[in-house]
Amino acid sequence: MPVLDSQIALVTGAARGVGEAVSLRLASLGAHVLLIARDTQRLNQVGDQIQKNKGHATVLPCDLTDLDAIARLAEQVARDHKRLDILVNNAAIGGTGQPLHEVSPEDWDRLIDTNLRAPYLLIRAFAPMMIAARSGHIVNISSLAGHNPLPNNAPYAASKWGLNGLTYSVAEELRPHKIRVSVIAPGSIDTHFGGGHSSSKDPAKMLQPDDVAAVVATLVTQAPQSFISEVLLRPTQKP
Repeated sequence: MPVLDSQIALVTGAARGVGEAVSLRLASLGAHVLLIARDTQRLNQVGDQIQKNKGHATVLPCDLTDLDAIARLAEQVARDHKRLDILVNNAAIGGTGQPLHEVSPEDWDRLIDTNLRAPYLLIRAFAPMMIAARSGHIVNISSLAGHNPLPNNAPYAASKWGLNGLTYSVAEELRPHKIRVSVIAPGSIDTHFGGGHSSSKDPAKMLQPDDVAAVVATLVTQAPQSFISEVLLRPTQKP
């Protein structure tokens, strides 16, 4: 029997890159994966790939910056599945590559709303379901930028430093309910996110989306008496 058989997993940013890889990996382990993003066409392609591999997936387009949309998403999950075992907060956008004093308030809000407010809203929406079940795993995808200064991308760094702090604190809040909260902080990943393919870095030396997916799989298949609270994931060679 697959290790995640009968479990329900929700993955944000599932249309491409790390989110796609995580969705495919969790489905291969037996989870029914709820695919969340705004790009319905790409989500359908990921869902079709999972189903071709004999897995289970449901496409649920959602704007994660919309409070009401997330409330409707939680209601649908509760109605259709009555549980959520795994929440992977992966959706994020990159910075504008400007000094902070040149960043517009609109760009700041857009980035923080996606990278930090959305994980808060999703935890707020789904933690009660996990608390009722006294079971669950929340995985937040952060970045090594959440541990280091990032000149000309201060809003992005701030969002990831904030996501780390949120994770550490929520982990302590939810431990008494047997809910595990973990954060993964990868280095450079070979995706279109943040200019991965267009940057000067060598893609052959960068992390791959599957590398992050493998860590997520390790986290959510830990024995129930333990959890890995944080993983710093670096490429073997500096790209």
